[in-house]
Amino acid sequence: MTRLPRIVGLAVLVTSACATERGPFTNRMSQAATPYLLRAARQPVSWQPWGREVFALAARLDRPILLYVGADDCRWCLTMDREVYGDPGLGALIDSLVIPVRVDRDERPDVAQRYGAEVLALAGLRGVPLTVFLTPDGAAFFGGTYFPADDPVTGRGLRQILPEVARSYREGRETVQRHAMMVQQLALEGAPAIHAVLAPDAISAGIVRIREELTATHPGAGGERGGFVQTQAVTLLLAEFGRTGDTAALQVARNVLDAMIDSGAAAARATLDEPQEIVRGALARALALAFAFTGEPRYRDAGLATLRTLVAALDGTTDRPMFADRDGFAIAAALEAAGPLRDSVSERRAISALDSLKRRVYARGWGARHTPAGSVDGLLQDQVQLADACITAYAVTGRVRYLSVATSLAAILVRDFAAPQGGFYDTAGRDPVPAAFETRTRSATDELLPGANAWAARVFLRLAAATGEPQYRRRAEATLEAFAGTVPPQGLPAASFLTVARDALGAH
Repeated sequence: MTRLPRIVGLAVLVTSACATERGPFTNRMSQAATPYLLRAARQPVSWQPWGREVFALAARLDRPILLYVGADDCRWCLTMDREVYGDPGLGALIDSLVIPVRVDRDERPDVAQRYGAEVLALAGLRGVPLTVFLTPDGAAFFGGTYFPADDPVTGRGLRQILPEVARSYREGRETVQRHAMMVQQLALEGAPAIHAVLAPDAISAGIVRIREELTATHPGAGGERGGFVQTQAVTLLLAEFGRTGDTAALQVARNVLDAMIDSGAAAARATLDEPQEIVRGALARALALAFAFTGEPRYRDAGLATLRTLVAALDGTTDRPMFADRDGFAIAAALEAAGPLRDSVSERRAISALDSLKRRVYARGWGARHTPAGSVDGLLQDQVQLADACITAYAVTGRVRYLSVATSLAAILVRDFAAPQGGFYDTAGRDPVPAAFETRTRSATDELLPGANAWAARVFLRLAAATGEPQYRRRAEATLEAFAGTVPPQGLPAASFLTVARDALGAH
């Protein structure tokens, strides 16, 4: 459930003529590329795909857009699909008042990330589903996450909200536009990157904060059940023990992993609201590292179970959508876990999965597309995660072709993504839809994947070690310094950044 903010001046009623008037469009999800979107083709809502045509349609009909972002690995998305968007009466109301646009979070992570930040600014809420009302130029002016179909007591159901939003858009246009501009500014400036020297004391303080947060929030203390951000933080503490012998960091990491194993999270069951291969990859790597440091069989056994389930999903025989960023991360994690766990079969299967992914999404000189066909290209995470997987494969196999792909992707990062203020933009700027999307963002903290700039710095550090070329190290350090004044104190989401920063400092 979610609390929903009000827009000043929203009216309560709308004329019945507007509420029953059908729009001149039909459900287009039967043409979609992912199973999640294809299933919506049966819903009584005229869902439109993300693209410039839908913004032109909204402008022509002078209607707001209802953007709904969901995902397969999301329990509340499934609930909304069943209880809200399966309602024919509500579908008719949606079609009469707004332009409904449906997006798969995993197919368009750039859209999910941008409007996730705006929902955070609007309502203080994170995650999917995202339910956001936009102007025809793509600016968000009202939204939240989960909305029930009907809630006449509080007025927080879509059946009550839709007429209010439509009336507000028609009769209070200037107020809506000013509000949208304010939301966009808050979302883009919520955590500005601050350049600073990479200072050992600041990195150490950030690690201590993460240790304290994990102590207070791990599953055994009643915290969340082993998601990606938490597992990345565990890996940071394990690496800190390996680097410095910090037994307090090791103990906290073990407490969290033990609680994950006992709760079943390590038995290859990822959290319901996150992509399973990402959580399993992070968990397999953490368990392998714990086994390497402690020699305890329970970490080996849980790690092998997680790793084998992961590679079985990645090997290409399952009917599963392929995404360059998710699969790249999972493959790299599987390869890193297979060595300490002494699982050569999983290692070979992960290499095979990488060859398949590379063949289907990568083109030299162009970089990685997000999916094998359709979707979008020019996303930083795709380039970074595929490059990291290739560097890991090179370290495991010694095959130069993997290093060649990684160096080619690194060159594309510099060519297409480099930001004048340091670090890299999240997109290459090739998809100019809509107007509100023109401002390019930079991210360095963990969400569903490691922070893109943090992992870009990791790629350059690893290339420096593999090639001996100092320009890669300089690029890594400059990327970290672009965020060093902002990220280290942010707690659990800073785990990947702190891991790479510690590696960079330790390399001197």
